[in-house]
Amino acid sequence: MIRKDLRNIAIIAHVDHGKTTLVDQMLRQSGTFRDNQVVDERVMDSNDLEKERGITIVAKNTAIRYNDVKINIIDTPGHADFSGEVERILKMVDGVILLVDAAEGTMPQTRFVLQKALELKHKIIVVVNKIDRPDARLDQVGDEVLELLLDLDADEEQLESPILYCSGREGTASFDYNEKSDNLIPLFDTILNYISSPEGDENAPLQVLVSSIDYNEYVGRLGIGKIERGTIKANQDVMVCNFIGDEKDYKSRIVNIYKIEGLKREQTEDASVGEIVCFSGIENITIGNTICSLDNPEPIPFSNITAPTLEMTFSVNDSPFAGTEGKFVTSRQLRDRLFKELLKDVSLRVQDSEKADKFIVSGRGEMHFSILIETMRREGFELAVSTPRVLYKTIDGHKNEPIELLTIDVPEEYVGTVMEKMGLRKSELISMNPQGSRTKMEFLIPSRGLFGYRSQFLTDTKGEGILNSVFHEYQPYKGDITTRVNGSLISFETGEAVTYGLYNAQSRGTLYISPGTKVYQGMVVGFSPKSEDMVVNVCKKKQVTNMRASGTDDALRLITPKNLSLEEALENLAQDEFLEVTPKNIRIRKQILNTQLRSKSNK
Repeated sequence: MIRKDLRNIAIIAHVDHGKTTLVDQMLRQSGTFRDNQVVDERVMDSNDLEKERGITIVAKNTAIRYNDVKINIIDTPGHADFSGEVERILKMVDGVILLVDAAEGTMPQTRFVLQKALELKHKIIVVVNKIDRPDARLDQVGDEVLELLLDLDADEEQLESPILYCSGREGTASFDYNEKSDNLIPLFDTILNYISSPEGDENAPLQVLVSSIDYNEYVGRLGIGKIERGTIKANQDVMVCNFIGDEKDYKSRIVNIYKIEGLKREQTEDASVGEIVCFSGIENITIGNTICSLDNPEPIPFSNITAPTLEMTFSVNDSPFAGTEGKFVTSRQLRDRLFKELLKDVSLRVQDSEKADKFIVSGRGEMHFSILIETMRREGFELAVSTPRVLYKTIDGHKNEPIELLTIDVPEEYVGTVMEKMGLRKSELISMNPQGSRTKMEFLIPSRGLFGYRSQFLTDTKGEGILNSVFHEYQPYKGDITTRVNGSLISFETGEAVTYGLYNAQSRGTLYISPGTKVYQGMVVGFSPKSEDMVVNVCKKKQVTNMRASGTDDALRLITPKNLSLEEALENLAQDEFLEVTPKNIRIRKQILNTQLRSKSNK
């Protein structure tokens, strides 16, 4: 059976190349919304963190209708730390739209997601997006995509992939960027004419590979997947099979089935081969499971997800302020929450450690960790996390470490500064291409060499630089790298910070806190330009005599403190520090809080 009334596609690209904005226009022009309907921008970025940061974190499904054909669309993340989301959904589709920014061109994550699509033999539609940018390089970007396809050993059909020129913001598409267009009809026609229709036997035994998980408070866990063969029906008894691991197959029942229409899920009684469906009723369903008929339980191989390269220790908060701001504070609650995350994040790993209140969490990058930590603190969790550590491998008896392919795009005047910092971090320059007043450079750099560099990079380039990286390969250990040049300003005692104490402390470095902030002994209250740590007393009050009044503190002028975001706090962590995270505050603290004990330990 060939489902000519159906197409399944994913939109893949590097971060900020316009995937979600293009999906907005596809939804509008296909008639999904009413003419007078008010719809948010980037409507697919539905959770709070995605809206705040302007990035896609979780792959999501939608569907449009064009010329009586249903087009299932999966919007994917572009950030390298969430590339596991791309890997897991590519088995649900029969082709991909590869978006490339008309000015930035092919970037590290463009290579990664395209390589995964080519490995599955998917058909590719190349879309050069943002052609209305004043710095667009349309001819060069087209050549870059072709070179990338050649470099990744694309077959002849993939090398002949159609190229369209789009403006996702304006909702236009054309085959020639010199031709004016008012809509996305050329893109819709290309999807129908070029992307293969799903094929399969609707009368064969059922097979549905679960590629995504969702949760609904009314019906519980929802599995999302493509029907590879057969027909799925409501209230049908099925066998849940697992291709990986030692879990045994078990019998269960499908209760409700939903088809995706626009941004909604519509309940249906059955669905046949090729359709992407949601279903409820299987309580322990996880990504990678296959839903099969009882008489022929045959699991489908799941994609090999790229292994994590970094790890952190998540532990119960044991600071003097522990338990005062959070709702979930025990080791059992923390463990349950971390293992629950594994059910929907296939690129995350969680292990119990030797201590009952500490857990080893492995992931793709600092952004991967920070999104998890931010989500947990918003749910009411209190926890402490360590600085990220790279995962080494022993290959042929030698210590190897993860290497990142780093792309940096900066104005010409900052090239020298960037090269100097890259040299200190054991990087290797592999290409340098001047592009007008800017220069694009590519480096191979150890993952640990990037710790703490992103915020420093923005400072060095006055916010004009663009930095992106993606995992490249494991290579022999490059030697010691000193990534942290600052020391910490550490609170001497527990109490409340006052203007007089802060005024004396601010001459030693940059402060993180303001008057009235509660502090404890061993808490980091700022950073020093010197490499060694320094103890300061921010709670110290001015001695009051009959000649000096305490009210004169008001005349002391304090420099505005630096408010650290979660990512900046993680970047500024030293090896002997923890980040204390609560629903209300983020605090950096020393692992050993007592000043005397810490001094003895350092000796």
